[in-house]
Amino acid sequence: MSVTNLRPNMEHWQERVDLAAAFRWTARLNLHEGVANHFSLAINADGTRFLMNPNQVHFSRIKASDLIEVDANDPETLEGPDAPDPTAWGLHGGIHRHCRHARCAMHVHSIHATVLASLADSSLPPIDQNCATFFNRYVIDDHYGGLAFEEEGERCADLLTDPAKKVLIMGNHGVMVIGETVAETFNRLYYFERAAETYIRALQTGQPLRVLPDEIAEKTARELEAYPEQDERHLSELKAILDEEGSNYAS
Repeated sequence: MSVTNLRPNMEHWQERVDLAAAFRWTARLNLHEGVANHFSLAINADGTRFLMNPNQVHFSRIKASDLIEVDANDPETLEGPDAPDPTAWGLHGGIHRHCRHARCAMHVHSIHATVLASLADSSLPPIDQNCATFFNRYVIDDHYGGLAFEEEGERCADLLTDPAKKVLIMGNHGVMVIGETVAETFNRLYYFERAAETYIRALQTGQPLRVLPDEIAEKTARELEAYPEQDERHLSELKAILDEEGSNYAS
């Protein structure tokens, strides 16, 4: 039976399945941090209603039916029995209120992205194809203000108002990646972590870096943006693996 038909009485089922698969694979790759990180996906036209993970549930256990619906314009959301983590409300609520283009938002404290965010210079030079993917397409936040409660969340959201910038390197914190779909956003998150790892490992050699010229880095980034269906195929393959393993993510 198709996963789209398992819960016909639950709205946005395919979106729930995709998001659940992204949680499971993020845990498998050890890109999460215990029960502290959050993903969200807008489900209405203006983006202010969104699905997200329930408060402090491990990514490796999240199922499609577990995801909660949150209204970014309703502060009483924090008072309900399925209230989200207050920092999730602050950070993701701010993004979905102010960045309509950010249909999906994924925030993690993955190891290499967080190492990058901890450097005095958190820029990511285009030293390979993966790093070039993000050339001129990220923002660095140099003003960490503590846990992402509502005021801090609003400040972070203001840094992502340019639709061309799809990654926020959150200084002293981690990374926030945005996109239009779960597949696009997860793919971007995956490759950003790979790019950050390449850069950090290159620094560890102590050798001079071979940095691509700006024009080649930009050309590469544009070519990768236009590459057909890679993000959808990536997520589809991950779901196929989970299905073959008998995972309950799509339940």
